Amino acid sequence: MSIPIHKYDVVIVGAGLAGCAAAREAAHAGLSACVLTKLHPLRSHSGAAQGGINAALSADDSIELHEFDTVKGSDYLGDQDAIRLMCEKAPETIRWAEQMGAVFSRTEDGKIAQRPFGGQSSPRACYAKDRTGLTLLQTIYEQAHRDGVDFKDEYYVADIIYKDGKVNGVVAYDLVDSKPMIFNARAVMFATGGYGRAFKINSNAHANTGDALSIVARHGLPLEDMEFVQFHPTGIAGSGVLISEAARGEGGKLFNSLGERFMEKYAPNKLELASRDVVSRAITQEILEGRGCGENKDHVHIDLTHLGADLIKTKLPELRDLAITFLGQDMIKEPISIAATAHYSMGGIPVNIDGRVRKNKDELVEGFYAAGECACVSVHGANRLGANSVLEALFFGRHVGDNIVRDVKKGIPFKDATDQDALTTTREIEKLKTSNGDERVPALRNELQQGMTDNAGVFRTEKSLLVQRENLKDLKKRFENIRIDDKSKVYNTDLQEAIELGHMIDFSAFIVEGAILRKESRGAHYREEYQKRDDENFLKHTMSYMNANGEFTTEYMDVVLGNHELADRTY
Repeated sequence: MSIPIHKYDVVIVGAGLAGCAAAREAAHAGLSACVLTKLHPLRSHSGAAQGGINAALSADDSIELHEFDTVKGSDYLGDQDAIRLMCEKAPETIRWAEQMGAVFSRTEDGKIAQRPFGGQSSPRACYAKDRTGLTLLQTIYEQAHRDGVDFKDEYYVADIIYKDGKVNGVVAYDLVDSKPMIFNARAVMFATGGYGRAFKINSNAHANTGDALSIVARHGLPLEDMEFVQFHPTGIAGSGVLISEAARGEGGKLFNSLGERFMEKYAPNKLELASRDVVSRAITQEILEGRGCGENKDHVHIDLTHLGADLIKTKLPELRDLAITFLGQDMIKEPISIAATAHYSMGGIPVNIDGRVRKNKDELVEGFYAAGECACVSVHGANRLGANSVLEALFFGRHVGDNIVRDVKKGIPFKDATDQDALTTTREIEKLKTSNGDERVPALRNELQQGMTDNAGVFRTEKSLLVQRENLKDLKKRFENIRIDDKSKVYNTDLQEAIELGHMIDFSAFIVEGAILRKESRGAHYREEYQKRDDENFLKHTMSYMNANGEFTTEYMDVVLGNHELADRTY
């Protein structure tokens, strides 16, 4: 069959902040830009970011302090050149968004309001009530539209076209009718978000299935630092839906079933505003030691009642609505039930400071870029500070978009795609639709998520990780025997979920492999047998590769050091 081939200068996969910002820059400079996304751009997960976006704007703050807090928060695994660039450009990024129409909350004297977040030396998170991500996403999406970006939603990108060291486009299929097509381009950028849905309780949108990561890995390209998965301290108990760090930034206090404000034990100086990995481990420890609340002792409480109804209604209206909807608890009147939830991916597709994807430690892939949560430029290292993710997505989206413009205008060659480039995708779709095995996607996905939570979650041991490695090998074998009941072509969500599950099994193996090899505790990666950070052996980035048989090789890449010397990380 003949497959339609669409031609552009640049194709961007993912329509969150990073994807929209890059597309806007490309189109604004006169390139033809197409954005492919599984869902409507305004349903991208960037819109769920509640609390804020960091920038050193106040007289009490500085770029140097922002940089230091980020390096310390990263447990010294962040690359200091990339961190420096992001922090230097943060105030300009805020102004750029504001000039395009983003409306931030204000102080009484008309300045952009800023609230404190965990691990920060000064209140630094600029915010729009508790809807910061949605405010920014709507603004950037509108401006990208205005500049002529061709948005195609409800398209599933299943593969890249990668030949002779260059990426020449992507293979996608239309979710409406399952028809495959090729988007041929000089440059391709991935901005597909994170991989938190590998875990049972998580804060991620249903679309965050990490497809881009395994697509890259299946071509023999590396993934970086996949073992570092951030658990957010305050997910709504049972569902993982996020109660933003804004709740603690405004003064929320954590209590266990004994009524103890337990952060006094774990972070006596910063209390609830220690870095996220510290607070998540503290909450999980309290629960494991039997001081959890409720009948099942599986959560703790965050108390905001002392803030008063006016402040909550003005600054945290969405969080209040979420707690009422999911828990039946009104934070104006009572403490609400929370527990740690899988939230953010520090690892991802390795890129250099300009967003160009790495082929290995020393070489880059021509015409291939990534930005936002799916990328690892490593501004977050082993642990991300709250409100730095929105900054990373917006700044690096724009920065990488500018670099794509420069590279295309310098002359990235356009290589024509052919029907043959879609063979892998069309065969995978056909195989899944005709397979009549006895395994079902929901059951396998549930096993994957439960196993990752139990064996590769907040606390890890060699024993638990080796168990999960075997679980994943077993799941991969059983996936070959999958059956989907819907054989139709129209909105076949069974087919989509099967393809997504295959990707999730693949990239989960990278998380486990990196965690087994990293015999230390650093940031969000906590090994119970190695509770200290080991700079001598592990101050380095994990670069893992998977071959066609699913076997792994790993090398390590140096961390880019700078002005901030290694020190103990205490809060």
